[in-house]
Amino acid sequence: MRKALESWRYPAILLCSIGVSSVGEWIYFIALNLIVLNLTESALAVSGLYIVRAISSLFTNFWSGSLIDRFNKKKLMIFLNLVQSILIVILPCFSSLLWMYVLVFLITVASSMYQPTSMTYITKLIPVEQRKRFNALRSLLDSGAFLTGPAIAGFLFTVGTPYMAIYLNAIALFLSACITFKMPNIEALEKFINRTEKASLFRVLLLDWQMVIRFSLKNSYVMVVYLLFSAIIILMTATDSLEAAFATQILALSEGEYGILVSIAGVGVLFGSLTNSVIVEKIPTSWLIGMGSLVTALGYLIFTSSFSFLIAAIGCFVLSFATAFANTGFYTFYQNNIPSESMGRIGSIYGFFEALFIIIFTTIFGIFAEWITIRSVVISASFMMAFVAVILLWLNIKPSKSHYYKRLISSKQQ
Repeated sequence: MRKALESWRYPAILLCSIGVSSVGEWIYFIALNLIVLNLTESALAVSGLYIVRAISSLFTNFWSGSLIDRFNKKKLMIFLNLVQSILIVILPCFSSLLWMYVLVFLITVASSMYQPTSMTYITKLIPVEQRKRFNALRSLLDSGAFLTGPAIAGFLFTVGTPYMAIYLNAIALFLSACITFKMPNIEALEKFINRTEKASLFRVLLLDWQMVIRFSLKNSYVMVVYLLFSAIIILMTATDSLEAAFATQILALSEGEYGILVSIAGVGVLFGSLTNSVIVEKIPTSWLIGMGSLVTALGYLIFTSSFSFLIAAIGCFVLSFATAFANTGFYTFYQNNIPSESMGRIGSIYGFFEALFIIIFTTIFGIFAEWITIRSVVISASFMMAFVAVILLWLNIKPSKSHYYKRLISSKQQ
């Protein structure tokens, strides 16, 4: 028992850091929307925040992996947390919308770099046998942040101002950096690839992109699973962009009823994460990804086909419940099949295309929603999602591919 507790010492500290950062991010996101809305009284200006964040993510993912794989992950995580904290403290000092957009762009750059950096660090720190449990607990923390973050933000707005919430997020990021400082420096003795390389930046990026292409061709099954799961994420995000319009205009729900619908989705995420954390070790990773994705797609089908609040609520609960299982399975598959020494580059470049297609599909869905009907668009997207999920499940459970869910990939397979 004591040995088991000791083995979870650092994973527990890391989960604490992730939890603090996740709650702070939700508070920051909601507060920033309100600050811009109060400043400009323009919904378009608030939409501009989403566009700036999307452009920033695209810009960052193009090159950040090359930097991440060449630096100590623990030090980089601390640095990125501190940079975000400082920039967020500065943010309320500006009343110019343009400068706020610039700072949001820079904050998102740091945030976009932090995600693949932390994923690589987690992969190196957490033993293979603990990854499923860790990812399930991480999903539970994310769902808790999804519920508690907005609640804390709402409380802060009643007793203070959105600026107070912004400062609280800066404090949360600083605390996350302090917690990370206590984590082991697992790369202290490592020599990072090409650190002293004197080639031009363009040459380095070109070589790294070639490496990712080479890895993808040699590990086509891993790439296909990743792309199919990304396709589901893209369709989910694009469909979610029409969720509010569908609920209020097509289902004719009031703002209060829509708020309840969002709360039901939050409860679904939390309940799914709790269930997932209890039974995760008993379910094969392949079934977590495949069946979790398929049930998520079915939840979207129920929601988008609904004509009443009750059916829509059931759909929201089902899709939110299943997402926790799909994410846990995918994270575990990703960590076990992507070499940690090149995970930053592979994750960032794949993430670049995912972010690009999210923008493209969200735009296309928005245009078609104007041309035809919102229901037609979201139902079509749900059927596309279900089709992709069926293919993904079939690939996941093929007996000939079972070794991908039980092994660590070798760096030689790059």
